[in-house]
Amino acid sequence: MASDWLGSLVSLNCGPTLGVYQGEVSSVDQSSQTISLRQPFHNGVKCPVPEVTFSAIDIKELKILDIRNGNTRTTSSTVAKGSTVPVAVPKGDPRSVEMNSPQQCSKSYGERHLDALGQPKGFRRRHNSWSSTSRGPNQATPKKNGVKNGQMKNRDDECFGDGMADGLDTDFDFEGNLALFDKAAVFSEIDTTERRNGARSRGTPQDQTPTRYRHDENILEGKPIVYRQIVVPQPGPKEYCTDSGLVVPSISYELHKRLLSAAERYGLTLERRLEMTGVCASQMTLTLLGGPNRFTPKNLHQRPTVALLCGPHVQGAQGISCGRHLANHEVEVILFLPNFVKMLDSVTSELTLFNKTSGKQVSSIKDLPDTPVDLIINCLDCHENPFLMDQPWYRVAADWANQNRAPVLSLDPPVSGQGHAVEAKWSLSLCLPLPLAEGAGRVYLCDIGVPLQVFQEVGIKYRSPFGCKFVIPLHSA
Repeated sequence: MASDWLGSLVSLNCGPTLGVYQGEVSSVDQSSQTISLRQPFHNGVKCPVPEVTFSAIDIKELKILDIRNGNTRTTSSTVAKGSTVPVAVPKGDPRSVEMNSPQQCSKSYGERHLDALGQPKGFRRRHNSWSSTSRGPNQATPKKNGVKNGQMKNRDDECFGDGMADGLDTDFDFEGNLALFDKAAVFSEIDTTERRNGARSRGTPQDQTPTRYRHDENILEGKPIVYRQIVVPQPGPKEYCTDSGLVVPSISYELHKRLLSAAERYGLTLERRLEMTGVCASQMTLTLLGGPNRFTPKNLHQRPTVALLCGPHVQGAQGISCGRHLANHEVEVILFLPNFVKMLDSVTSELTLFNKTSGKQVSSIKDLPDTPVDLIINCLDCHENPFLMDQPWYRVAADWANQNRAPVLSLDPPVSGQGHAVEAKWSLSLCLPLPLAEGAGRVYLCDIGVPLQVFQEVGIKYRSPFGCKFVIPLHSA
């Protein structure tokens, strides 16, 4: 009898369009093939209407959650095997209502039903909840701050339970869903359609491979880069290039002298060049010694030691100028300069300024440190007088530098034909590099402030390769 099912709690699955309804059976009409639910819930949310009627053709699945016979309430586990469904559907119809056996009528996650008072019960099973998993049915509910955990759980269910979709237990199958998408086939279809319609394919012209750019390239079109921006009338035997690829040719010493003579006529005197060379060389030296990682107020007890080996010429004056700037930056500088009978005025002037700093001047190799220093700056060589290498003081100083096991920086070394008595790790050239030998080490170039028109006067087409720096490294082209 249809009346036997009145008051039972059922769950009706009406497909993906209508969703799932749960509620208490209020009436069953076998003639019209309809069933009505009192106080219904739609997808876990209470419906605004007190009663909803369904047709048998809309019901895909029916589950009996709780059976009530008169005033006696029994669970689905007591339903006799072979019980019939209150709504009849033609036999063989694919929309037939499923009648679950007692073993199948279990309360699964996401199913919601009503208790005896008609209030929502068990909106959703809360994971990681001690109150819902670890307490037995006969255990007392502990109190916290005068409020039972059961009451707090009901509040949580009312606050967080509404609006939760059924089936949250089922994890989304990302791999399976991704396997359904054939990327190659889709893009092939798009390309075929766009070619047929004469349209562009993903922002590129038809049958044209898009240009690929590196991370350091500009995607905006501009003027083509000319990597040979310096042209000399008499190229030297070597060519160098900067980090950005600009070609820097070497020049002969004769062209180098003409360039400095022209600059001096326009006011770039020897004193100015010495000062500029000393600043650039000291800045490079400070970087080689550790830069900001070493020169800090907290590291004054580890002052680096630099040994300067200078001769009585312009290169020696450049080294003394560099030593003065290093001493001003808390570097312990030891200057080796023998007591010559005759020295250039520029050397004397630079030596007078150096003696006003904390630097130390020695005239004998015996006064140089026996232990390795942090850096040796070699200014013994001269462009004009290669015979200095035969002097006893020169040979003794060169032997000390080669045996000290400290890295060597050569300042303005001569051309490769003269050779190098001291093996250097770095060499610093001025303005434009000379063709240096392999013993000069890695070549660096410093800007001493020669104007552009001075280059043009001696026949050099020049464009500065320095960028934002005054000292740049050069590589063999």
